[in-house]
Amino acid sequence: MSAKIIDGNQVAASMREEMKAQIDQRRQESRPLPGLAVVLVGDDPASVSYVRGKRKMANEVGIHSVEHRFPADFPQAQLLQVIACLNQDPAIHGILVQLPLPPHLDENTIINALHPDKDVDGLHPVNLGQLLRQEESFLPCTPHGVQQLLLRSQIPVAGKHVVVVGRSALVGRPLANILLQKREGANATVTVCHTGTPDLGYFTRQADILVVAAGRPGAITADMVRGGSTVIDVGVTRVEDASRKQGYRLVGDVDFAAVAEKAGAITPVPGGVGPMTITMLLHNTLWATQRRG
Repeated sequence: MSAKIIDGNQVAASMREEMKAQIDQRRQESRPLPGLAVVLVGDDPASVSYVRGKRKMANEVGIHSVEHRFPADFPQAQLLQVIACLNQDPAIHGILVQLPLPPHLDENTIINALHPDKDVDGLHPVNLGQLLRQEESFLPCTPHGVQQLLLRSQIPVAGKHVVVVGRSALVGRPLANILLQKREGANATVTVCHTGTPDLGYFTRQADILVVAAGRPGAITADMVRGGSTVIDVGVTRVEDASRKQGYRLVGDVDFAAVAEKAGAITPVPGGVGPMTITMLLHNTLWATQRRG
């Protein structure tokens, strides 16, 4: 393996140490401490596990985390009432509605009900619009985490050709807009590819930095990557594996073993982008608190 491994666990832990120091300083100065409300509807195993991880990391840095759990058939009108109450709660600086939601709940309606100043997932139309206008706003957590991985791994972005595979509202589109901005850790030339892109490899081989968020295990093979490029794998999929105690293993969208022999730097799955997503949520919650004084 010739590629440098970009360790998301290490970068995320370093960021959390920085946040903990800032929160400890606020405590010493008797200033308001960050409060995060997590809303979970249903019992999707991946969501439950993710919320558990958020609680652990929030406690680690000193963020007060409150969970609101509801059954899968919880009515939309009542969920909107819960969000309205959290919007008005001065002790809550950030609200996260865990996605995906059960089918009977309209995701856009729920996200739009959040107060933009408490939308620490960065998905409210106001925050996405401010991102597009290059105004100060909450950045969506996974794309922001990708940018921080690049910055803190000292991988130049300005002037580089970044190819993003995937155009989702959660990752692909916001990441493209983040990396296009005239700011530190950005100012790149960005190409976005998707399921309608013919000859995907033609584009991915041009990338100085390749970010893959396609949701298809092994979609990127070694012949699709330029030698010495940086490869960021956002995909996480469970595949059956009888040799593992839990009966499955996590894989990304990149053929890691083969691509790592060719790339200059690469993120593993797990342990790459994943830890950064929760860390950036905590970062946004702290920032929401700081904005209020």
